[in-house]
Amino acid sequence: MKTILITGFEPFGGMDLNPSQEIARQLNGHVIAGRRVVGRILPCVFGAANVELRALLREFEPEIVLAVGQGDGRADITPERVAINVDDARIPDNAGVQPVDRRIVAGGPAAYWSTLPIKAIVTALRAHEIPASVSQTAGTFVCNHVFYGLMHALRRRVGRGGFIHVPWLPEQAKRGQPSLPLPTMVEAVAIAAGVAATVRRDTRLAEGKTA
Repeated sequence: MKTILITGFEPFGGMDLNPSQEIARQLNGHVIAGRRVVGRILPCVFGAANVELRALLREFEPEIVLAVGQGDGRADITPERVAINVDDARIPDNAGVQPVDRRIVAGGPAAYWSTLPIKAIVTALRAHEIPASVSQTAGTFVCNHVFYGLMHALRRRVGRGGFIHVPWLPEQAKRGQPSLPLPTMVEAVAIAAGVAATVRRDTRLAEGKTA
């Protein structure tokens, strides 16, 4: 059976929770579109996260990789369009490291595009009444670090992959801040995985349209 790898992150920034961690845990062992889901947790640490990710790629040889991360302050599920070759952290990672203007891969290209059908994913999520939009920036923290590392690794592999940011959980958000319940986010990533496994050519729609 082919494999879908879904990764999340451990909590960071002084928080006790990370929705991406719980999403990966809950989807681990599921079967989506005839593929076995492997859910794993990455350290929120520059360098170490990509070392662990490469080990997972070697171990499972996944057909599809969905790296998932917490997007502070985001209101919806946001598949990322592009990863950029820079680490520029506003806060330290979980090892206390805070790189500034540092290349992720020396001599690597400035950016990589996601190879997921990101607009088809957004369309499918909206059809299920889950708020979603394409994101044009994955930031410059460990999420982008892993996204770029993933795409750099996949350039010599058969599989496709990309990154999805999810909002805070309600218990993380302060009054008035956006959030989504965990079951909604688990459903959203499962839908995204199914679309990624079955849609080869992305939908060509202007951002914001639903059909």
